[in-house]
Amino acid sequence: MNIDTQWDNSQPIYRQLRDRVVAMILEGVLKEGDPLPSVRTVAAEFRLNPLTVLKGYQQLVDERLVEKRRGRGMYVSDGAAAALRIDERRRFLESDWPRLHATIARLGLSVEELLQAPAEPRPPQPAASDGPPSDHKEQDDGHDH
Repeated sequence: MNIDTQWDNSQPIYRQLRDRVVAMILEGVLKEGDPLPSVRTVAAEFRLNPLTVLKGYQQLVDERLVEKRRGRGMYVSDGAAAALRIDERRRFLESDWPRLHATIARLGLSVEELLQAPAEPRPPQPAASDGPPSDHKEQDDGHDH
């Protein structure tokens, strides 16, 4: 399992671990019936307290996204991806969409403009006055300026 190892202070690590496993299920990286790495493996690989990993995994069990199989570990539950998609769609429509819709209306964007817009953000472009970074320093020509 390839989990991003950057943890931030915005929420507890166990919650971030849970969210990353959820993202992997939604993206198809983890499929129904796939085993999750053991608590011990994740704790050792990411230098986390095993109780933190267990708490993140337990949230997934409580949400019925993962099932414990005695003596064998934890596995992605049947229907986990579909359940997550339903929940994510509901959350998007209730919380993200109203803000997004208001922004679209405020800017007067048309459906055509939205469909033609790039799906990925463009990398920031340097301002027109910014030239490419210079590797050489100004040379002293010996004159006072």
